[in-house]
Amino acid sequence: MAAFAGLDFNKGLDLVLHTPGGDVAATESIIEYIRSKFGRDVRVIVPQISMSGGTMIALAATDIVMGLHSNLGPIDPQIGGRPAIAILAEFDKARNDIVADPKNALLWQPILQQYTPTLLSFADQAIKWTREIGLKALREGLFFGDADADQKATDLVEFLISHDLHRAHGRHLHRGELSQRGLKITELETDPNLQDAVLSVHHACMLTVGNSGAAKLIENHLGIAHVKVVGQQLQFQMPMQMPMQLPMPPEPAAPAPISPQPETPTQPPTASPPSEAGRSVLPKRKHKFGDSVRKSKKYKISD
Repeated sequence: MAAFAGLDFNKGLDLVLHTPGGDVAATESIIEYIRSKFGRDVRVIVPQISMSGGTMIALAATDIVMGLHSNLGPIDPQIGGRPAIAILAEFDKARNDIVADPKNALLWQPILQQYTPTLLSFADQAIKWTREIGLKALREGLFFGDADADQKATDLVEFLISHDLHRAHGRHLHRGELSQRGLKITELETDPNLQDAVLSVHHACMLTVGNSGAAKLIENHLGIAHVKVVGQQLQFQMPMQMPMQLPMPPEPAAPAPISPQPETPTQPPTASPPSEAGRSVLPKRKHKFGDSVRKSKKYKISD
């Protein structure tokens, strides 16, 4: 990653993470890449939200710092915007209803027709894959060295992956509830200097993203950044000034004063001299249309 260029990997990593999440494969790759560079010396700081895949990245750290306004989220995988666990649960319910009363097959037919042949298998594999990533992240991260690391990791992953408990993938999980579930969390407010620095960085990034076309921003403390703008990607190899000042359009020039124009008197229309019957007389044509065409050499019109 461009943002890792020039860093001293022996000093560890403070990762300020603000993300709605992303693809499972990308999440696993990010975790493995960070661990290959910094080992276990990683602290994740969540100034506001770190949902879905961002939560799994946080589980791979040795310490998670959260404020009162910070949130993690469920890690249940989604397939086309639908929870994989809910897809399997719905199919099981349909099967049980049809076995209990075959007439229910007519009621379930419109729903089951939407299932592609490999959807159920794909959903099952996605759930297993997410569990594996979460368990490995906790065993090698937050719960590393604990005597009951396996059991604690299993309990926490089952809580985070449960669709029945959270009802929705976008539900926010606060640090109080997460601490009760066994997650090791450091309160951001205990260090005012760290809190001020973290919120300053967070607000600067949010202003940059909000006032530009940037959809993703990754930057290190040396000013080397990777910015994904809608339709393009940019990499900066020099310190950036944050927030970015966008050029303002020039003010429009004041319109020139309009001097009043003198009114020109209008002449009334001249009426044609009335005929004896009192109607307007049109000028007579010298020839009729038929006469002129008949005299042409190219056309012949029969009488």
